Amino acid sequence: MSNYKLVSTPVECRVKLSKHEDKERVNQTFFKSLVGSLRYLICTRPNILFGIGLLSRNIEVPTMNHLMTAKRILRYMKVTLNFGLLYSPLKEFKLVSYGNSD
Repeated sequence: MSNYKLVSTPVECRVKLSKHEDKERVNQTFFKSLVGSLRYLICTRPNILFGIGLLSRNIEVPTMNHLMTAKRILRYMKVTLNFGLLYSPLKEFKLVSYGNSD
């Protein structure tokens, strides 16, 4: 995957994944392993939560569209390696949040 085009979003806009697609099926064991590995990253990378949720709904009957969406999330992860949440073991914890509302 090192030669793939990098992407700026984890999931395409208006993507629709369904269990009832007539596309080519992929190896279910490999797909479950891939989605499980991505689910592990949700703790520190909440920006991929929506995409992983879409993939998890269709984990029993994965098709090529599902695999391509999972690969897109991996390409997004490569772009955003320095992003994420850092949980440090401090005795005095202070949660700080910033927002921009119009």
